[in-house]
Amino acid sequence: MNTFTLIFLFAVTLSFAVEFWLAKRQASHVAEHRNAVPDAFVNSVSLSAHQKAADYTLAKGKLGDIDRIVSIAVLLLFTLGGGINLAFQCWTNWVASPLWAGVGAVATTFLLMSLIEIPSSLYQTFVIEEQFGFNKSSKQQFIKDQFMQLGLSAAIGLPLLALILWVMDSIGASWWLWAWAILMSFSLLMSWLFPTVIAPLFNKFTPMEDGPLKDRIQNLLSRCGFNSQGIFIMDSSKRSGHGNAYFTGLGNNKRIVFFDNLVNSLEDEELEAVLAHELGHFKCKHVIKMLVATAIMSLISFGLLGWLIDKPWFFEGLGVQQPSNAAALLLFTLVSSTFTFFMQPISAYFQRKFEFEADDFASANAKASKMISGLVKLYEENASTLTPDPLYSAFHYSHPPAAIRIAHLQSKA
Repeated sequence: MNTFTLIFLFAVTLSFAVEFWLAKRQASHVAEHRNAVPDAFVNSVSLSAHQKAADYTLAKGKLGDIDRIVSIAVLLLFTLGGGINLAFQCWTNWVASPLWAGVGAVATTFLLMSLIEIPSSLYQTFVIEEQFGFNKSSKQQFIKDQFMQLGLSAAIGLPLLALILWVMDSIGASWWLWAWAILMSFSLLMSWLFPTVIAPLFNKFTPMEDGPLKDRIQNLLSRCGFNSQGIFIMDSSKRSGHGNAYFTGLGNNKRIVFFDNLVNSLEDEELEAVLAHELGHFKCKHVIKMLVATAIMSLISFGLLGWLIDKPWFFEGLGVQQPSNAAALLLFTLVSSTFTFFMQPISAYFQRKFEFEADDFASANAKASKMISGLVKLYEENASTLTPDPLYSAFHYSHPPAAIRIAHLQSKA
C-alpha cells in the first residue's frame, strides 16, 4: 500500500457515497410524488400510469444499488485483491509471448466481469421488465444475445487489443498518440459499419412500406436537407415493449430507424415530430461535437496513461506486482471512471442542452404540439418517471426532466 492506494480508496469511497446518496434522493423524491400526477400532465397521464412509472423507477433503483455494491467489490477484488495479478501470472505461465499473454489476461478479466453482470441482467429482464409488462424476450433469446455479444466482442475487440498492445511495446515514447489514432479510426469505422453489418445481427430491419407515413417522413427529410440510405422499422418488440427512434451511421451509410413499438403507438404527425427531433441532432452538428469531445478526452486519457505507465507507484498502488503495458492499460481502463465520476454532471449538462436545441429544431420543422403529445405517450408507455429528483437528474439525465422539457416545447408551440 502506498499513497496512491489511499487516494484510490478515497476516490472509490467518495464516488460510491455520492452515488448512493443521489440514488436515495431519487427514490425518496419519486416515492413522495407517487400519489399525484404533476400539474403539467394531469390532463394527459392517468394516476395509474404515473404510479406504474414511479414503481418501475423504484424497482430499477433498488437493483442499481446492488449493482453499485457489486461493481465496487469486483473493482477492489481485481485490483487490490490481486485478481489482475493472478490473471497475468496464469497467462504468463501458459503463453511464452508477452504480447499474447497480455491479450489473454486483459480478455479474461473483461470476460469474468461480463459474466458477473449476467445475474443482474437476468433479474432486470425476467423480473423487473416482466413485472411491468415490458419484457418480450425468451430465455433462449437472452442466452443467444449473450453469446452473440461475447462472440462479437471477441472477434472485434481481441485484434484491436492486440494491435494497441503491439504499438505500446514497439513504437516507443509516442505510442500513446498512435494508439489514440488507431482507436479513433476504429470507432469511426464501427460507426460506419454499425447500421448495415452489426445491428442486423441482433434485429431485423424492414424498409418502411410506401404510404402516407413514408411520404410525410420523406417530405420532412427533403425540407431538412437530410440524405439517408433508407427508413427502416426494427423488430424491437421481440425483446421489449419500450419504444424509440434514432438515426445511425456516418457519411453515406446513414439510416433512420423506428422501433416497431413506436410506430404502433404514435400518430403519423407525432412520429414526424419525433424524427424531426432526431434530425435536429444531425443538423445542429451534435454528432460531430460529441465525436470531437470524445476524441479530445480519449487523447487526454492516452496521454495520461503514457505518463503513468513508467510510474512504479501506479502499479503498486493498485495491487499489481509485475508492471507491464497490458497491465497498465487494464488498470487505467478499470479505475479511470472512479476519478472522472464528478465530470458526469458536465457531460449531462451539455447533452441536455443538445436535447433542447433538437427540440427547437423539431418545433420549427414539425408541430410542437405533436412533439409534446408524442413525448407524453412515450413517457407513459416507457414508464419514465415524471418526478425525478433535481440533483439526481442533473447528475445522470442526458435528457431534460419531463416537466421542464414539455414546458420548453409549449413555449415554442
